[in-house]
Amino acid sequence: MYKFVIHGGKALKGKVKISGAKNAALPMLAASLLTSQPIIYHNIPDLQDIKTIKRLLSDLGVSFEGKKDLVAHAPNLKNYYAPYELVRTMRASILVLGPLVARMGRACVSLPGGCAIGARPVNLHLKGLAQMGADIRLERGYIYANAKRLKGTEIYLDIPTVTGTENLMMAATLAQGETIIRNAACEPEVSALALMLKDMGSEIEGIGTDVIRIKGKDELQGTEVRVIPDRIEAGTYMVAAGITGGEIYLENCCLEHMTAIINKLQEAGIKIEKQDKLVKVSAPETIQSTDITTLPYPGFPTDMQAQFMSLMCFGNGVSVITEKIFENRFMHVFELKRLGADIKIDGASAIVKGVDVLIGAPVMATDLRASASLVLAGLAAQGTTEVLRIYHLDRGYVAMERKLQALGADIERVPA
Repeated sequence: MYKFVIHGGKALKGKVKISGAKNAALPMLAASLLTSQPIIYHNIPDLQDIKTIKRLLSDLGVSFEGKKDLVAHAPNLKNYYAPYELVRTMRASILVLGPLVARMGRACVSLPGGCAIGARPVNLHLKGLAQMGADIRLERGYIYANAKRLKGTEIYLDIPTVTGTENLMMAATLAQGETIIRNAACEPEVSALALMLKDMGSEIEGIGTDVIRIKGKDELQGTEVRVIPDRIEAGTYMVAAGITGGEIYLENCCLEHMTAIINKLQEAGIKIEKQDKLVKVSAPETIQSTDITTLPYPGFPTDMQAQFMSLMCFGNGVSVITEKIFENRFMHVFELKRLGADIKIDGASAIVKGVDVLIGAPVMATDLRASASLVLAGLAAQGTTEVLRIYHLDRGYVAMERKLQALGADIERVPA
């Protein structure tokens, strides 16, 4: 078990390379189950969640070669069982359900776990597969799904679930006939998966919209694909520049995927400008208090809410942060208050009154993005901040302390 020890107050300066997006890489890796041909992946992030899904896929019969440039090959799947021991550590493991049923005709997948930020049920995944003809039953914490062959149908998602959309898209690629998914999630990570499936031979229309049409094939081919940049990691480093009074350059950053994030950071006074292949991010003299409301894409992402709240702790007024995606995503508030933040929770909103300084203290991370918010606050705080339970960070940020050290931060990973 490790922790970060941060001596705050240093303005970050320099260049940082943004890694491949975890939330794009996970479903793309799961898609390797859909074909007997090799798939070559580039820009795979070196994260704990990636190691977890590779282990799960290996158990199912996928072989891997390489690391950042990775070759996955599944000529013969040997298993259709995803055990609790693996799935409980990462909710995205549910993404093997659709591909397994589509290719093998059956699946046995544990109900998922992951960060404790809300219930996040998988009922929409199961409802959609059932509409495609799968026999679904829940037994002793496992999902059992069987279908000789899935059949295309029209599916309406009650909410635009990202993993639900991805699971059903993958299942539909090998189904008989056409599947229409309405109220589909529109996140860039969903579009990246759809484009990959299209390269594998799928007929897909409506990529990037909330209505996706897929005509199933008897089989899919291999492909070569590059994982898109991580827009949440990029947004986190943008906040790091603003909160520390710094100036940094981002490499491998896709601004087109970050419109809502950029708009709100600019409202807060942070300057963001494209310069050839780099993005320059400069802190303002005064951070402006700004309201946000988390919404499905293209709205402000819930995965940036905690980091933005840390920035607003230094705002020149009062900001209202409203969480509309997950009901339990304000756990970082109590830890920020240990550093001296002035935050009050009112239902689904947090009212943040800016303060002049935060003072370092020991804090405990509760989930991935909460961890990032505490690191950001510690970078800007006076004195020493210790962030415990940083294993959450290793699930979603590649070598965070090394990247921050390269920008001039005084941060180190030590045994807890």
